Amino acid sequence: MATLAVSKPMAERPPAQVLRMPRPPVPAINPWVVALTVTLATFMELLDTSIANVSLPYIAGGLGRSFDEVTWILTTYLVANAVVLPMSAWLSRVFGRQNYYMTCVALFTVTSFFCGVAPTLGVMLIARVLQGVGGGGLAPVEQAILIDTFPPAKRASAFALYTVAIVTAPAIGPVLGGWITDNYNWRWVFLINIPIGLLSLYLTNMFVHDPPSFQKERESVRVNGKLRVDGIGIALVGIGSAALEMLLDRGQIDDWFGSAFICWMAAIGVVCLGVAVWWELHHPDPVIDLRLLKVRNFAIANVFYFVFGFGLFATTTMIPQMLQSLYGYRAIDAGLVLGPGAFVITVLAPVGAILVQRGVVKPRILLFGAVTVVGIAMIHYSRMTLATDYGHYARALQGLGYAFFFVPLSVIAYSQLKPEQNNRASSLTNFFRNWGGSFGIAFITTMSERRQNYHQSVMGANLSPSSAPLQSAVKQMALYLQTKGLSQADAVHAAYGHYLAQMEVQTRFLAFMDCFYVIGIVTFLAAPLVFLTKNVGPAKGSTGAH
Repeated sequence: MATLAVSKPMAERPPAQVLRMPRPPVPAINPWVVALTVTLATFMELLDTSIANVSLPYIAGGLGRSFDEVTWILTTYLVANAVVLPMSAWLSRVFGRQNYYMTCVALFTVTSFFCGVAPTLGVMLIARVLQGVGGGGLAPVEQAILIDTFPPAKRASAFALYTVAIVTAPAIGPVLGGWITDNYNWRWVFLINIPIGLLSLYLTNMFVHDPPSFQKERESVRVNGKLRVDGIGIALVGIGSAALEMLLDRGQIDDWFGSAFICWMAAIGVVCLGVAVWWELHHPDPVIDLRLLKVRNFAIANVFYFVFGFGLFATTTMIPQMLQSLYGYRAIDAGLVLGPGAFVITVLAPVGAILVQRGVVKPRILLFGAVTVVGIAMIHYSRMTLATDYGHYARALQGLGYAFFFVPLSVIAYSQLKPEQNNRASSLTNFFRNWGGSFGIAFITTMSERRQNYHQSVMGANLSPSSAPLQSAVKQMALYLQTKGLSQADAVHAAYGHYLAQMEVQTRFLAFMDCFYVIGIVTFLAAPLVFLTKNVGPAKGSTGAH
């Protein structure tokens, strides 16, 4: 009978027998394998936010277009990125987190190929838009995956890895882009994404899977089997984000509100985003869950995410620009100045994770110290001179602050949230960080030019062409130039040109110092907000222990 029972077909067995059959065990995956897998593509995407910057003149020559035209290569990517980023939580719920993440990686990889082989600027811009769409979902989905993969007791270590990725990628982008452009061809700036993207797709398919708790969240987007779509919210957020990003990226180029285009972008951005806030707060299933900002720790943390993006992207943009225009550095050498900061973050971010996990330092105390150090670094920068050596503007001090910045900040941000809120929260935190970066870059490009004009007017008012010191200096320079073969008239003209150039260098330098000073003050003003958060102790237990 036993033999007959074993050989009986499955269809003839009683239902109870079928239900009692054990399922094959699901092999456990080391969470660090998952973390490294998802960080790979995110690093690649963040690298692309800055890697093409130094290559723009070469791209303009290769495509036969002006430099102003090819700057749209940067703008279109940032606009598409800004539109998709806040919607990533909703999209991952609709398609499944793994499916959505792999789709983003695949789209980013394919469009990188088309960017690399683009024969015209039109093809390049279309590819960059689609590349931005793919890249916009990577960082928030990675953060959500890390939060669900690691229990709260070990989450700080995952945030340390995330910190290294989001800080070092934009920093090494100009270095890598400059090196590739100088030694190979600008097209490889985009083509290097292809092998990384393919590897990321393979690893994600192998090791990244949606957790069981995420299934409930996925079901919430459907009512009676039908997809519930916040169409008005998507339209308002998408159009408003695109308009605001366009305003910030093109504002200084188009003379801000002296341009009708910028005025229209400002009006569209303010109206759409203003209405979107009201709409999303009253919608039962919004595309962006702004109600999460009612949670005190999460709301305050997002202020720091904004400040983090503001300071990081502003200085990452400004330092290489300053070194190239004032100190005569090559693009690759200017980029290497950012290296010490990235190295310090890579070494010390895990130390910050250990301090938080073991309860050695409370997260908000560590965050306050980190913010203070970043502020000190900015004020330190603002006291440079044109004779300053490399040791003064090396980013090690700033890196020391950022190494202990992101880990406690992330722990505080998610400390009062429920597990089912993590996915939506990750979109918001990346939304604020991304906008902080956009505002930081716009601030640098605008303030540096405006402050240079101010310093030129002050210096010009105090140094008239008839002043005795200037006349004496011009006379000595002219006499020297005559010994080199110039006529008297040409020598005097060249001498005046020399001192005019010196004045422009001085005023541009002073403008950069003003920018550093303001960033430092903004950072210091934000620091006391830490003490409005509720204390977070060392996390214990497993995934649900928020």
